Amino acid sequence: MTRTMTAADRQAEIDRILARHAGREGPLLPILHDIQAALGHVPEAVIPTIAHALNLSRAEVHGVISFYHDFHVEPHTRPVIKLCRAESCQARGVEALAATLAGETRVAIEPVYCLGLCSVGPNAMVGDTLHARLDATKFAALVECVA
Repeated sequence: MTRTMTAADRQAEIDRILARHAGREGPLLPILHDIQAALGHVPEAVIPTIAHALNLSRAEVHGVISFYHDFHVEPHTRPVIKLCRAESCQARGVEALAATLAGETRVAIEPVYCLGLCSVGPNAMVGDTLHARLDATKFAALVECVA
């Protein structure tokens, strides 16, 4: 969600997400993904709520959030491009693409290790959209579009 939410809206969204996963076995990761999708991050303030709903300690919830690099407790201040740095994309020139971003401050580049499109790399992901067969021109256009 890109709009600014009030505290009440945020709590209502958290409550809906928790209710949607009630009774599921092992729902922590899906809950965290849904919260991050809705809010853009997993605020530290909701960790006690999640822990209570799942009968977990706050440390257990925090441990999962801090273990997986895709979860963020603060919102991103810049648009994010996830750039695949796995071996297949490296063999197809991703390092040269990454080098073109030296000094780029309009976007944040996050390395990921495999987006599952190994035969059509180098690849990137913006939001839920995958971008394959990137070359310097396509990558520059993607950065411009996102920035």
